[in-house]
Amino acid sequence: MNAPATTDLPVVVIGAGPIGLAAAAHLLDRSVEPLVLEAGPTAGAAVRQWAHVRLFSRWGELVDPAAEKLLAPTGWTKPAEGTYPSGGDWADGYLQPLADTLGDRVRYDARVTGVSRAGRDRVVDADRAAQPFVVRYETTDGREHRLFARAVIDASGTWSTPSPAGGSGLAALGERKAAERITYRVPHLDDPAVRARYAGKRIAVIGSGASAFTALAQLARLAMSEDGRGTHTSWILRRGVSGSTFGGGEADQLPARGALGLAAKKAVDDGHVDAVTGFRTDAVERDDDGRLIIVAEDGRRLRPVDEAIVLTGFRPDLGLLDELRLGLDERLQAPSALAPLIDPNQHSCGTVYPHGVNELSHPEKDVYLVGMKSYGRAPTFLAMTGYEQVRSIAAALAGDQEAAERVELTLPETGVCGGAGLFDEPEAAEAAGGCCAAPDTLTLSGTPTSSLGSPRTESGGGC
Repeated sequence: MNAPATTDLPVVVIGAGPIGLAAAAHLLDRSVEPLVLEAGPTAGAAVRQWAHVRLFSRWGELVDPAAEKLLAPTGWTKPAEGTYPSGGDWADGYLQPLADTLGDRVRYDARVTGVSRAGRDRVVDADRAAQPFVVRYETTDGREHRLFARAVIDASGTWSTPSPAGGSGLAALGERKAAERITYRVPHLDDPAVRARYAGKRIAVIGSGASAFTALAQLARLAMSEDGRGTHTSWILRRGVSGSTFGGGEADQLPARGALGLAAKKAVDDGHVDAVTGFRTDAVERDDDGRLIIVAEDGRRLRPVDEAIVLTGFRPDLGLLDELRLGLDERLQAPSALAPLIDPNQHSCGTVYPHGVNELSHPEKDVYLVGMKSYGRAPTFLAMTGYEQVRSIAAALAGDQEAAERVELTLPETGVCGGAGLFDEPEAAEAAGGCCAAPDTLTLSGTPTSSLGSPRTESGGGC
């Protein structure tokens, strides 16, 4: 294999979602050539799978500055900054136009299957850093392809690998066999077929994040509708209910995010949702009618439900990077230097401070995980956090280390600060103290940030 000189090669970006496309825009702004490989047939293919969900960030917080600069000469008009787009709006009104502007720098239907150093597996030290990266990908016709890169930015996200219901991190016993009655996504209840699946049924929602809030609020509205009478939801939480369970409410600096938690609380208060606390799922059994009986590790068995919605987060697929030397936290599977800032074992605040190339670097030089994938198994990723990540990385790849290390973003507080986020008992969480203050060494400046979504019919939530 004769690899070309590294200096003549593009930076390969994996994924044409919001962070991957922003990476390409920042690289171009630095006169560094990008090549984006997207597994789907369009830009924002994963975003389009939750097109019905409305983001809790406004348009003004969802457009990357370098991307806007690239779009401006095309006649693209930025949507009204104070409005909240749905996932579909974001994909059609921003991501696809941005990808179109990048032209043949974006290749669709190109699923990356592996990344390594040319002629070097992960064991070999000799002359390693001088070798270009070799990127393997497959196209929809089944053909395999290979190309070389000077650096690799993995913005492939975590959407394809949702976490299971099982409290141990493994699928609960019987979970896979019950797949026809389980979804791992927020259902699109405006779709007649999907609505019919849930209307009038008993439903279990497993999870405690913004996606769970979204589902609870939607199902409560379904229960109050003419065709949804009889719909009732059991909300299964691994921990107890504390003051921070429903988010920051009016204290959240992203108002729609706070409102989403309040909508979920109202669903509980109004009796459309029963909260089942301290319940760590161990098994999913079936009754004589095929309904699901969810069993806890302590032996508790819930009343049978017709459907289960499992919203326990996502996890990164690291298999395609297996031949690279990554420095990942053993718990979160996030870059080692980033993990302490986002570790829910240490805090429940959900507020993460701006970070860039230093926190995202690995022992393998010039490979970066960005966006949702950089957070590993941690929740609460913010879209403009990803924009700041790739701005910093592009500056570093262009040789401008000063700009790479400069912080150009202020993130909004969630309004939640209640100690360790993974304690099962609310008393333990409150006693842990926790602190959401930014480290003294950080100087924060810039504009507010944003995040991913909530129900299309109201603002809020996170995926």
